[in-house]
Amino acid sequence: MKPLTGLRIADFTVHAAGPFCTHMLSQMGAEVIKVETALRPDIFRKPHAVYGRQGPATFDQVSSNKLSVRLNLKHPEGVALAKKLVGVADVAAESFRAGVMARLGLGYDILRDVKRDIVMVSVSSSGQTGPESHFAGYAPLFGAWGGLGYLSGHADGPPVEMRHVMDHSVGMHAALATLAALNRRRRTGEGCHVDIAAREVASSLVGDFLTAASAGVSVGRMGNDDMVRAPHGLFPTADADRWLSISVSSDAEWKVLAGIIGQPQLADDPRFATQAERHANRRALDAPIGAWSAGQGGEAAAERLQAEGIAAHLSWAASDIVADPHMRARGAILDIAETDGTIRAAIGHPARFAGDDAPGITRGTPALGGDEDYVYGELLGLSRARIGALVEDEAIY
Repeated sequence: MKPLTGLRIADFTVHAAGPFCTHMLSQMGAEVIKVETALRPDIFRKPHAVYGRQGPATFDQVSSNKLSVRLNLKHPEGVALAKKLVGVADVAAESFRAGVMARLGLGYDILRDVKRDIVMVSVSSSGQTGPESHFAGYAPLFGAWGGLGYLSGHADGPPVEMRHVMDHSVGMHAALATLAALNRRRRTGEGCHVDIAAREVASSLVGDFLTAASAGVSVGRMGNDDMVRAPHGLFPTADADRWLSISVSSDAEWKVLAGIIGQPQLADDPRFATQAERHANRRALDAPIGAWSAGQGGEAAAERLQAEGIAAHLSWAASDIVADPHMRARGAILDIAETDGTIRAAIGHPARFAGDDAPGITRGTPALGGDEDYVYGELLGLSRARIGALVEDEAIY
């Protein structure tokens, strides 16, 4: 039994941020029932030629482990059935623009009447309240609004768009808030409405830069530099497009690195003798380190530096992660069977629990409406005739 076994979530989320929240909870054992419709499929479910395949890879990433039912939420009977589903759930999760669920007749006040202790989780770009709550948004805008984009990139270039990392950060924050709300319900018996604003998640990650700004200190884009450490950054290797990440944190490490690159005299150079001097003259370090690394095989260079106590590693591509024996040994990379029998690699939950209740993915991406016999029949107790009638009437569609 996984940690959240017994928890049920009615999942009305779409795209990436909200679905990643429920995906994380599903890996810890929650039964997540994704509500969809053929009238307007989740944009990520639609096949699109990305990542060298025609299948919806972005949808697979956030939908494994879930169950799927079809519901037309613009049909009165579809809304009624959605309420019945919420009535047997612990959590109702949604990620529409603020106010959409209320207009559908599924706002928090209504769902609370359906199930008094329901926890409703709403993920949106700007939150459910405030003068900009109606604003639409997607991952790059979250980072732009929240200040992360402005800080990302090189000093002589534009801000960098924050993509999947932004959606997933929002989803992880939403998952944490959901668990907090459930713990509160266990303590008080009361449900609540959890309001997650993606742009606020981005701002929460700005951290010390926001503190600096409040003190009147302007911090700009630093590329791969660190505020204190030097050398610190990515250096070329003899392997095509394989970059070596190096971070030196002390004078002792610098002396070791200077010896490894065949430039021991640099350890005593006044420009580099102390951490403060190295940081001030960090651009002058790029050439000698880069000249050495460019003649080295990436993996071998990283192993040598690590053996000498210097933090270093290749900047890995996804293909490296999939093939990594360490990740495989920990169950972080799993082989998942899809409904059509296709085997694909997937990233498991990053947490580990002692015992046999470890989080993880146990089934592939559900087919649209593939779990309606269980959800509508076994769970909600509808007869086959009643389900057939709702399908005929396009309430289930």
